[in-house]
Amino acid sequence: MTGAARNSRAVPLSVLDLVHVSSGSTAREALHNSVDLARRAEEFGYARYWFAEHHLNPGVVGVSPALTIALAAAATNEIRVGAAAVQMGHRSALSTVEEFGLLDAAHPGRIDLGLGRSGGRPPADGAPARTRTQVLPGGLVLPPPFPVAQLVGSPRFALQRELLGGPDHTPQPYDEQVADLLALLESTYRHPNGEQAHVATGEDSDLQVWIHGSSAGDSARLAAEHGLRFGANYHVAPAHVVDAVTAYREQFRPSASLARPHVIVSADVVVAETTDVARELATGYGPWVRSIRTGAGAIPFPTPDKARALPWSASDNDLVVDRITTQFVGTAAEVADKLQVLQQTTDADELLVTTITHDHDDRVRSFQLLAKEWQQR
Repeated sequence: MTGAARNSRAVPLSVLDLVHVSSGSTAREALHNSVDLARRAEEFGYARYWFAEHHLNPGVVGVSPALTIALAAAATNEIRVGAAAVQMGHRSALSTVEEFGLLDAAHPGRIDLGLGRSGGRPPADGAPARTRTQVLPGGLVLPPPFPVAQLVGSPRFALQRELLGGPDHTPQPYDEQVADLLALLESTYRHPNGEQAHVATGEDSDLQVWIHGSSAGDSARLAAEHGLRFGANYHVAPAHVVDAVTAYREQFRPSASLARPHVIVSADVVVAETTDVARELATGYGPWVRSIRTGAGAIPFPTPDKARALPWSASDNDLVVDRITTQFVGTAAEVADKLQVLQQTTDADELLVTTITHDHDDRVRSFQLLAKEWQQR
Protein backbone atom coordinates (compact mmCIF):
# COMPACT_ATOMS: atom_id res chain seq x y z
CA MET A 1 0.00 0.00 0.00
CA THR A 2 1.38 3.42 -0.89
CA GLY A 3 1.64 6.29 1.56
CA ALA A 4 -1.06 8.19 -0.34
CA ALA A 5 -3.43 5.23 -0.06
CA ARG A 6 -2.77 4.78 3.63
CA ASN A 7 -3.40 8.47 4.27
CA SER A 8 -6.97 7.95 3.05
CA ARG A 9 -7.78 6.31 6.39
CA ALA A 10 -7.27 7.49 9.94
CA VAL A 11 -3.79 7.10 11.44
CA PRO A 12 -4.14 6.35 15.17
CA LEU A 13 -2.40 8.61 17.66
CA SER A 14 -1.03 7.19 20.93
CA VAL A 15 0.80 8.39 24.06
CA LEU A 16 4.28 7.56 25.38
CA ASP A 17 4.87 8.39 29.05
CA LEU A 18 8.25 8.42 30.81
CA VAL A 19 6.64 9.19 34.21
CA HIS A 20 8.75 12.31 34.62
CA VAL A 21 9.20 14.24 37.85
CA SER A 22 8.89 18.03 37.74
CA SER A 23 11.15 20.26 39.81
CA GLY A 24 9.63 20.82 43.25
CA SER A 25 7.53 17.67 42.88
CA THR A 26 7.89 14.03 43.98
CA ALA A 27 7.91 10.55 42.50
CA ARG A 28 4.51 9.93 44.10
CA GLU A 29 3.02 12.94 42.35
CA ALA A 30 4.59 11.90 39.05
CA LEU A 31 2.99 8.47 39.28
CA HIS A 32 -0.41 9.91 40.17
CA ASN A 33 -0.11 12.33 37.24
CA SER A 34 0.62 9.46 34.84
CA VAL A 35 -2.42 7.49 35.96
CA ASP A 36 -4.54 10.62 35.61
CA LEU A 37 -3.14 11.29 32.14
CA ALA A 38 -3.92 7.71 31.10
CA ARG A 39 -7.57 8.27 32.05
CA ARG A 40 -7.65 11.54 30.16
CA ALA A 41 -5.91 10.07 27.12
CA GLU A 42 -8.66 7.48 26.91
CA GLU A 43 -11.29 10.24 27.11
CA PHE A 44 -9.49 12.18 24.36
CA GLY A 45 -9.53 9.19 22.01
CA TYR A 46 -5.87 8.05 21.98
CA ALA A 47 -5.43 4.44 20.86
CA ARG A 48 -2.62 3.32 23.17
CA TYR A 49 -0.89 4.46 26.35
CA TRP A 50 2.67 3.20 26.61
CA PHE A 51 5.31 3.49 29.32
CA ALA A 52 9.07 3.70 28.80
CA GLU A 53 11.66 2.12 31.09
CA HIS A 54 14.57 4.12 32.52
CA HIS A 55 16.78 3.69 35.58
CA LEU A 56 18.86 5.88 37.92
CA ASN A 57 17.34 9.13 36.66
CA PRO A 58 16.33 11.65 39.34
CA GLY A 59 13.74 13.16 37.03
CA VAL A 60 12.22 9.97 35.59
CA VAL A 61 10.54 7.29 37.71
CA GLY A 62 9.18 5.01 34.98
CA VAL A 63 11.37 2.14 36.17
CA SER A 64 8.96 -0.79 35.78
CA PRO A 65 6.63 -0.88 32.78
CA ALA A 66 4.73 -3.88 34.14
CA LEU A 67 3.83 -2.02 37.34
CA THR A 68 2.85 1.23 35.66
CA ILE A 69 0.87 -0.69 33.04
CA ALA A 70 -1.05 -2.46 35.81
CA LEU A 71 -1.95 0.86 37.44
CA ALA A 72 -2.96 2.56 34.20
CA ALA A 73 -4.94 -0.41 32.91
CA ALA A 74 -6.87 -0.63 36.17
CA ALA A 75 -7.75 3.07 35.91
CA THR A 76 -9.00 2.85 32.31
CA ASN A 77 -11.48 0.72 30.39
CA GLU A 78 -10.65 0.29 26.71
CA ILE A 79 -7.39 2.02 25.72
CA ARG A 80 -4.52 -0.38 25.02
CA VAL A 81 -1.72 -0.10 27.59
CA GLY A 82 1.83 -1.27 27.09
CA ALA A 83 5.59 -0.88 27.21
CA ALA A 84 7.88 1.01 24.86
CA ALA A 85 10.00 -0.68 25.72
CA VAL A 86 10.92 -3.36 28.25
CA GLN A 87 14.72 -3.35 28.50
CA MET A 88 15.63 -6.97 27.83
CA GLY A 89 19.32 -6.54 28.62
CA HIS A 90 18.65 -7.21 32.31
CA ARG A 91 15.62 -9.48 32.04
CA SER A 92 14.85 -13.00 30.93
CA ALA A 93 12.35 -14.10 28.32
CA LEU A 94 10.55 -16.20 30.93
CA SER A 95 10.11 -13.45 33.52
CA THR A 96 8.84 -11.09 30.84
CA VAL A 97 6.28 -13.57 29.50
CA GLU A 98 5.11 -14.37 33.02
CA GLU A 99 4.69 -10.71 34.00
CA PHE A 100 2.91 -9.64 30.85
CA GLY A 101 0.85 -12.81 30.73
CA LEU A 102 -0.51 -11.87 34.16
CA LEU A 103 -1.28 -8.37 32.92
CA ASP A 104 -3.19 -9.80 29.98
CA ALA A 105 -5.09 -12.15 32.30
CA ALA A 106 -6.22 -9.12 34.31
CA HIS A 107 -6.92 -6.95 31.25
CA PRO A 108 -7.44 -9.32 28.31
CA GLY A 109 -6.83 -7.99 24.83
CA ARG A 110 -5.49 -4.61 26.02
CA ILE A 111 -1.79 -5.23 26.72
CA ASP A 112 1.08 -4.39 24.35
CA LEU A 113 4.48 -5.95 25.03
CA GLY A 114 7.15 -3.75 23.50
CA LEU A 115 10.70 -5.13 23.55
CA GLY A 116 13.92 -3.11 23.55
CA ARG A 117 17.49 -4.32 23.54
CA SER A 118 18.17 -1.98 26.53
CA GLY A 119 19.92 1.29 27.13
CA GLY A 120 23.63 0.76 27.01
CA ARG A 121 24.54 -0.26 23.48
CA PRO A 122 25.07 2.02 20.49
CA PRO A 123 23.27 1.26 17.20
CA ALA A 124 25.13 -1.27 15.07
CA ASP A 125 23.71 -0.82 11.62
CA GLY A 126 27.06 -0.12 9.98
CA ALA A 127 25.73 2.88 8.06
CA PRO A 128 28.02 5.88 7.62
CA ALA A 129 27.14 8.74 9.96
CA ARG A 130 25.48 11.80 8.45
CA THR A 131 27.55 14.91 9.12
CA ARG A 132 25.01 17.54 8.09
CA THR A 133 21.34 18.14 8.70
CA GLN A 134 19.16 16.82 5.90
CA VAL A 135 15.70 18.23 5.19
CA LEU A 136 13.61 15.76 3.21
CA PRO A 137 10.91 16.72 0.70
CA GLY A 138 7.95 17.76 2.78
CA GLY A 139 10.17 19.26 5.45
CA LEU A 140 11.08 16.40 7.81
CA VAL A 141 14.41 17.19 9.50
CA LEU A 142 17.05 14.46 9.80
CA PRO A 143 19.93 15.84 11.88
CA PRO A 144 23.36 14.26 12.23
CA PRO A 145 23.25 11.36 14.70
CA PHE A 146 24.18 11.89 18.33
CA PRO A 147 27.42 9.99 19.21
CA VAL A 148 25.76 7.69 21.73
CA ALA A 149 28.97 5.79 22.53
CA GLN A 150 30.14 8.56 24.85
CA LEU A 151 26.88 8.30 26.79
CA VAL A 152 26.73 4.52 27.18
CA GLY A 153 30.35 4.54 28.30
CA SER A 154 29.61 6.87 31.21
CA PRO A 155 30.03 5.79 34.87
CA ARG A 156 26.28 5.97 35.43
CA PHE A 157 25.61 3.38 32.73
CA ALA A 158 28.31 1.12 34.16
CA LEU A 159 26.67 1.43 37.58
CA GLN A 160 23.26 0.73 36.09
CA ARG A 161 24.47 -2.41 34.36
CA GLU A 162 26.02 -3.73 37.58
CA LEU A 163 23.01 -2.94 39.79
CA LEU A 164 20.49 -4.38 37.35
CA GLY A 165 22.40 -7.48 36.33
CA GLY A 166 25.20 -8.02 38.83
CA PRO A 167 28.94 -7.46 38.26
CA ASP A 168 29.41 -10.67 36.24
CA HIS A 169 26.12 -10.62 34.38
CA THR A 170 26.31 -11.28 30.66
CA PRO A 171 22.89 -10.86 29.05
CA GLN A 172 21.57 -13.50 26.70
CA PRO A 173 21.98 -12.40 23.07
CA TYR A 174 18.97 -10.29 22.12
CA ASP A 175 17.99 -12.38 19.10
CA GLU A 176 17.92 -15.49 21.30
CA GLN A 177 15.81 -13.70 23.89
CA VAL A 178 13.25 -12.65 21.31
CA ALA A 179 13.09 -16.18 19.86
CA ASP A 180 12.69 -17.70 23.33
CA LEU A 181 10.00 -15.20 24.31
CA LEU A 182 7.96 -15.92 21.19
CA ALA A 183 8.39 -19.68 21.65
CA LEU A 184 7.13 -19.41 25.24
CA LEU A 185 4.10 -17.44 24.07
CA GLU A 186 3.42 -19.98 21.32
CA SER A 187 4.01 -23.03 23.56
CA THR A 188 6.78 -24.29 21.28
CA TYR A 189 9.79 -23.76 23.58
CA ARG A 190 12.03 -26.79 24.00
CA HIS A 191 15.34 -26.81 25.87
CA PRO A 192 18.32 -28.58 24.24
CA ASN A 193 17.90 -31.30 26.91
CA GLY A 194 14.45 -31.99 25.50
CA GLU A 195 12.47 -30.41 28.31
CA GLN A 196 9.53 -28.26 27.31
CA ALA A 197 8.50 -25.08 29.13
CA HIS A 198 4.88 -24.01 29.48
CA VAL A 199 3.80 -20.61 30.80
CA ALA A 200 0.10 -20.85 31.47
CA THR A 201 -0.67 -17.14 31.42
CA GLY A 202 1.57 -16.46 28.44
CA GLU A 203 0.22 -19.28 26.28
CA ASP A 204 -3.36 -18.20 26.87
CA SER A 205 -2.66 -14.50 26.39
CA ASP A 206 -3.68 -12.08 23.69
CA LEU A 207 -0.52 -9.99 23.97
CA GLN A 208 0.49 -7.80 21.03
CA VAL A 209 4.27 -7.98 20.68
CA TRP A 210 6.31 -5.07 19.31
CA ILE A 211 10.03 -4.48 18.86
CA HIS A 212 11.34 -0.94 19.24
CA GLY A 213 14.54 0.36 17.72
CA SER A 214 16.54 3.48 17.02
CA SER A 215 18.43 2.38 13.91
CA ALA A 216 18.38 0.04 10.92
CA GLY A 217 20.26 -2.57 12.96
CA ASP A 218 19.31 -5.59 15.05
CA SER A 219 15.91 -4.42 16.27
CA ALA A 220 14.56 -3.59 12.81
CA ARG A 221 15.91 -6.88 11.49
CA LEU A 222 14.43 -8.99 14.30
CA ALA A 223 11.03 -7.33 14.04
CA ALA A 224 11.04 -8.05 10.31
CA GLU A 225 12.29 -11.64 10.55
CA HIS A 226 9.68 -12.59 13.16
CA GLY A 227 6.84 -10.72 11.48
CA LEU A 228 6.30 -8.38 14.43
CA ARG A 229 5.18 -4.78 14.67
CA PHE A 230 8.02 -2.22 14.81
CA GLY A 231 8.40 1.05 16.68
CA ALA A 232 10.84 3.62 15.28
CA ASN A 233 12.07 6.34 17.61
CA TYR A 234 12.14 9.72 15.90
CA HIS A 235 11.97 11.42 19.30
CA VAL A 236 15.10 9.61 20.55
CA ALA A 237 17.16 9.11 17.40
CA PRO A 238 15.72 11.34 14.66
CA ALA A 239 18.73 10.83 12.40
CA HIS A 240 17.96 7.14 11.86
CA VAL A 241 14.17 6.99 11.59
CA VAL A 242 13.86 6.66 7.82
CA ASP A 243 16.67 4.09 7.60
CA ALA A 244 15.07 2.09 10.43
CA VAL A 245 11.60 1.83 8.91
CA THR A 246 13.05 1.16 5.45
CA ALA A 247 15.23 -1.70 6.73
CA TYR A 248 12.26 -3.18 8.60
CA ARG A 249 9.97 -3.11 5.59
CA GLU A 250 12.58 -4.46 3.17
CA GLN A 251 13.27 -7.49 5.38
CA PHE A 252 9.73 -8.15 6.62
CA ARG A 253 8.42 -11.71 6.57
CA PRO A 254 4.71 -12.32 7.16
CA SER A 255 3.82 -14.21 10.33
CA ALA A 256 0.71 -15.87 11.73
CA SER A 257 -0.12 -12.66 13.60
CA LEU A 258 0.88 -10.05 11.00
CA ALA A 259 0.51 -10.26 7.20
CA ARG A 260 2.22 -6.98 6.30
CA PRO A 261 4.68 -4.55 7.95
CA HIS A 262 3.23 -2.36 10.66
CA VAL A 263 5.10 0.69 11.97
CA ILE A 264 4.55 3.22 14.72
CA VAL A 265 6.81 6.29 14.79
CA SER A 266 7.34 8.47 17.86
CA ALA A 267 7.68 12.24 18.16
CA ASP A 268 8.26 14.71 21.00
CA VAL A 269 5.59 17.43 21.00
CA VAL A 270 4.31 20.36 23.04
CA VAL A 271 0.97 21.92 22.12
CA ALA A 272 -0.69 25.05 23.49
CA GLU A 273 -3.28 27.62 22.43
CA THR A 274 -0.56 29.83 20.92
CA THR A 275 2.89 29.20 19.51
CA ASP A 276 4.51 31.51 22.07
CA VAL A 277 2.90 29.70 24.99
CA ALA A 278 3.97 26.32 23.60
CA ARG A 279 7.54 27.54 23.24
CA GLU A 280 7.49 28.81 26.81
CA LEU A 281 6.27 25.44 28.07
CA ALA A 282 9.09 23.72 26.15
CA THR A 283 11.81 25.96 27.61
CA GLY A 284 13.06 23.27 29.99
CA TYR A 285 13.46 20.66 27.27
CA GLY A 286 17.02 21.59 26.27
CA PRO A 287 18.48 21.47 29.81
CA TRP A 288 16.54 18.27 30.49
CA VAL A 289 17.97 16.52 27.41
CA ARG A 290 21.43 17.86 28.24
CA SER A 291 21.27 16.23 31.68
CA ILE A 292 20.58 12.87 30.03
CA ARG A 293 23.26 13.15 27.38
CA THR A 294 26.01 14.16 29.75
CA GLY A 295 25.50 10.80 31.45
CA ALA A 296 24.34 12.35 34.73
CA GLY A 297 20.75 11.19 34.36
CA ALA A 298 17.58 13.17 33.72
CA ILE A 299 17.04 16.08 36.08
CA PRO A 300 13.58 16.93 37.39
CA PHE A 301 11.95 18.90 34.59
CA PRO A 302 12.50 22.62 35.38
CA THR A 303 10.09 25.51 35.19
CA PRO A 304 10.76 27.91 32.30
CA ASP A 305 12.30 30.43 34.73
CA LYS A 306 14.58 27.82 36.30
CA ALA A 307 15.60 26.58 32.87
CA ARG A 308 16.57 30.06 31.74
CA ALA A 309 18.66 30.52 34.92
CA LEU A 310 20.73 27.39 34.26
CA PRO A 311 24.17 27.86 32.65
CA TRP A 312 24.16 27.22 28.91
CA SER A 313 27.06 27.14 26.46
CA ALA A 314 27.62 26.54 22.77
CA SER A 315 28.80 23.01 23.57
CA ASP A 316 25.60 22.41 25.53
CA ASN A 317 23.61 23.47 22.51
CA ASP A 318 25.63 21.19 20.23
CA LEU A 319 24.86 18.31 22.59
CA VAL A 320 21.09 18.62 22.22
CA VAL A 321 20.47 20.51 18.96
CA ASP A 322 19.23 17.40 17.14
CA ARG A 323 16.51 16.88 19.74
CA ILE A 324 15.50 20.55 19.93
CA THR A 325 15.20 20.97 16.17
CA THR A 326 13.05 17.83 15.89
CA GLN A 327 10.69 18.59 18.77
CA PHE A 328 7.30 19.68 17.39
CA VAL A 329 6.22 22.78 19.34
CA GLY A 330 3.30 25.08 18.57
CA THR A 331 -0.43 25.22 18.21
CA ALA A 332 -2.43 22.07 17.59
CA ALA A 333 -2.62 22.88 13.88
CA GLU A 334 1.13 23.54 13.62
CA VAL A 335 2.06 20.33 15.43
CA ALA A 336 -0.49 18.26 13.52
CA ASP A 337 1.01 19.56 10.27
CA LYS A 338 4.44 18.33 11.33
CA LEU A 339 3.07 14.99 12.48
CA GLN A 340 1.44 14.54 9.10
CA VAL A 341 4.79 15.16 7.41
CA LEU A 342 6.41 12.59 9.73
CA GLN A 343 3.67 10.08 8.95
CA GLN A 344 3.80 10.62 5.20
CA THR A 345 7.60 10.51 5.05
CA THR A 346 7.88 7.30 7.07
CA ASP A 347 4.60 5.81 5.80
CA ALA A 348 3.75 5.13 9.44
CA ASP A 349 0.64 3.13 10.29
CA GLU A 350 0.43 4.84 13.69
CA LEU A 351 2.07 7.76 15.50
CA LEU A 352 3.22 7.92 19.11
CA VAL A 353 3.61 11.26 20.88
CA THR A 354 5.36 12.11 24.12
CA THR A 355 5.05 15.43 25.91
CA ILE A 356 6.95 16.78 28.91
CA THR A 357 6.01 20.04 30.62
CA HIS A 358 6.58 21.22 34.14
CA ASP A 359 2.92 21.53 35.10
CA HIS A 360 0.65 18.53 34.78
CA ASP A 361 -2.32 20.61 33.63
CA ASP A 362 -0.28 21.96 30.72
CA ARG A 363 0.63 18.43 29.65
CA VAL A 364 -2.98 17.28 29.82
CA ARG A 365 -4.06 20.32 27.81
CA SER A 366 -1.37 19.63 25.20
CA PHE A 367 -2.70 16.13 24.60
CA GLN A 368 -6.29 17.37 24.59
CA LEU A 369 -5.68 20.07 21.99
CA LEU A 370 -3.70 17.72 19.74
CA ALA A 371 -6.32 14.96 19.92
CA LYS A 372 -9.09 17.34 18.94
CA GLU A 373 -7.14 18.67 15.97
CA TRP A 374 -6.03 15.19 14.85
CA GLN A 375 -9.57 13.84 14.96
CA GLN A 376 -10.84 16.73 12.86
CA ARG A 377 -8.36 15.74 10.17
